[in-house]
Amino acid sequence: MVNYSIRRILAAIPVIIGIMIVTFALARLIPGDPCTAMLGEHATPAVCKQFLHTKGLDQPIYVQLLLYMRDAAVFNFGDSIRLHRPVSQLMVERFPQTIELSVSAFLVAVIIGIPAGIISARYHNTGVDVTTMIGANIGVSMPVFWLGLMLAYLFSILLKGTPLWLPPGQRLTAGLDATPFYTVYHWKLTEGTFSFYAAEFFANMYIFNSIITLNIPILWDTVKHLILPALALGTIPLSIIARMTRSSLLEVLGLDYVRAARAKGLTERAVVMKHAFRNALLPVVTIMGLQMGGLLSGAVLTETIFGLAGVGLSLYEAIQARDYPIIQGFTLVIAVIYVVVNLLVDLSYAFLDPRIRLD
Repeated sequence: MVNYSIRRILAAIPVIIGIMIVTFALARLIPGDPCTAMLGEHATPAVCKQFLHTKGLDQPIYVQLLLYMRDAAVFNFGDSIRLHRPVSQLMVERFPQTIELSVSAFLVAVIIGIPAGIISARYHNTGVDVTTMIGANIGVSMPVFWLGLMLAYLFSILLKGTPLWLPPGQRLTAGLDATPFYTVYHWKLTEGTFSFYAAEFFANMYIFNSIITLNIPILWDTVKHLILPALALGTIPLSIIARMTRSSLLEVLGLDYVRAARAKGLTERAVVMKHAFRNALLPVVTIMGLQMGGLLSGAVLTETIFGLAGVGLSLYEAIQARDYPIIQGFTLVIAVIYVVVNLLVDLSYAFLDPRIRLD
């Protein structure tokens, strides 16, 4: 397994380099330039010339690309053109929220999607199966931005004043403050060090931070604000996982060893859960890994709709401002996470099916 992991990691390097080149090129193919986007009518030729020189954007394209790749190799993503702050600091602030949202949406998709697929396969060709699959087809067809707006309208406007009311956006109710755990426990951290940024990263995951500090009001408020974005983001993966679970389980339920299990007199529940389900998991795990990676990119629309200052909203604002360092740095990290998730999915195959040998 170690040799297999090393081979997969080495094979991922050309993929990541290709993503860096494509992202670099696409960012510069967007009409306009950072000077015009930021300064607007004040962007005279002389001012833009000085602006681009200051930011190093007047150098030949190939020189900019090589400098970007060199710096990215040591995790230096430069400074934001718009915010005048290191991109690495922005990652520490913005990525925790997106990870929190993506994990929440993934849990919604798995917790609802897998049981829905199992129930649909168990009651194949019945009203339950038809209803579940109609719901899955509707879910996979709804755009995230439309669903997010509809959920916000339903739970934040129509149900206002009822126990079902949910906040339409933002991360915390105005006036609440999530004090970092390292402040609560009086940790001595030097600003600018790796330990400081690591602590800041986990402190910006409000659910984790509130559990560590036993701050129940912040925990409950964070969860309430996450429900609608997580439902909007998780609906499409939920539908895909439900359909894949049903399809894979139906295929396994028709095999000889399942019929033998039924012939032994086992209950249908035991046949499905103990004999068929685990062997039906491989394609389901594959699709779950792909959906987990896709949730990071899907968060762009969700965060923009719900006003969440995560990676999605940051990328949207960076594209609007032609802020190349943020576009390049955030996209590269998302790509690396995607590669890691797929590697973990492949490694899980050997655990789920002992017949598979990865080395």
